[in-house]
Amino acid sequence: MKYVAAALLAFTLIAPGYQAQAADVPTKKTAQVQSGLYVTAKEAWDMMQKDEKVVLIDVRDPIEVMFTGFTDETDIHVPYLLSDRTQKNEKKSVYAMVKNPNFVKEVKEALLAKNVSKDTALIFMCRSGSTRSAPAADLFFNEGWTKSYTMVDGFEGGKNKEGNSKGVRDVDGWRNSGLPWGYKLNFEKMYMAAE
Repeated sequence: MKYVAAALLAFTLIAPGYQAQAADVPTKKTAQVQSGLYVTAKEAWDMMQKDEKVVLIDVRDPIEVMFTGFTDETDIHVPYLLSDRTQKNEKKSVYAMVKNPNFVKEVKEALLAKNVSKDTALIFMCRSGSTRSAPAADLFFNEGWTKSYTMVDGFEGGKNKEGNSKGVRDVDGWRNSGLPWGYKLNFEKMYMAAE
């Protein structure tokens, strides 16, 4: 038993940068990542406060950001999907979303410009932590960034399941967790489409 305690103490002393996070593995397959690294918005914030090298990457469409809010804590903003106003998604009664063909290239360029090493924690954030942040994290995990996290509750959080606000995204998420955000966009960080 002494050896186990000594090993745990040694690990704690040698690996001060190691950060165990408590977010559960999502049950929804589209929200699961190859790295197995999941954080809530609050856990992401805590990581960012403890380690200034942690990079928060917002992968939401710029128009979505304009209407739902932005956090200036974002380091990189490159959309994983872009709304295509020439097509509609009949099933959801919204405009179609198409993959940003330059996503990996644009994020890599931003990471290189910030001198981000491949052992740095990257946290990918979308609206609710599923169909954009998870595949984005997988892309960068496969590119060698092994600490690629998905924020499981995203910027807006989950849907309220009851009451007058049923269906409204006001459960957890960055915006609903008391973390810094607002509607004013910082165009030094916002994604701008190429002309």
